[in-house]
Amino acid sequence: MNDDLPGDTTVMRLHLWLERGGDTLMGLGRLQLLEQVEACGSLKKAAESLGMSYRAAWGKVKKSEEALGLQLLRNTGGGKSGSTLTEDGQALARTFRAWFTEVEAFALARGQRIFSFPIGSFSETRSTAKASRASGSLPAHPARVAGESARQAVP
Repeated sequence: MNDDLPGDTTVMRLHLWLERGGDTLMGLGRLQLLEQVEACGSLKKAAESLGMSYRAAWGKVKKSEEALGLQLLRNTGGGKSGSTLTEDGQALARTFRAWFTEVEAFALARGQRIFSFPIGSFSETRSTAKASRASGSLPAHPARVAGESARQAVP
């Protein structure tokens, strides 16, 4: 069980990725890695923040670069001093994040329409639970709070 969420919360999770020939081009994990490179200013720090080895992070980026035919990262300051996303890397991260958000919103709205119980997205219920813990009280049903606004938006 996830300690971040109340036990009675029904949560929708979505795994979405792009692959070609059995190789992953981009998924949520690689998106998070690219976003962390931008936030941390280095692949090494990004990998550490995500609990992965530098070698694994480097390998994932290289495989995506080779499969896509794009350079996603560039070294800054010469050698090992840091990394940043290239324009192609920024565009890929921005586009994948927008696509993931759109697909997740559709899946959540559809799930809330077809199931007889309240459903929240993982990101919404996790942020609600964290905010409630910080204020000292957990809401009884955070999924209902998240679900009501989403249901109103569905035609």
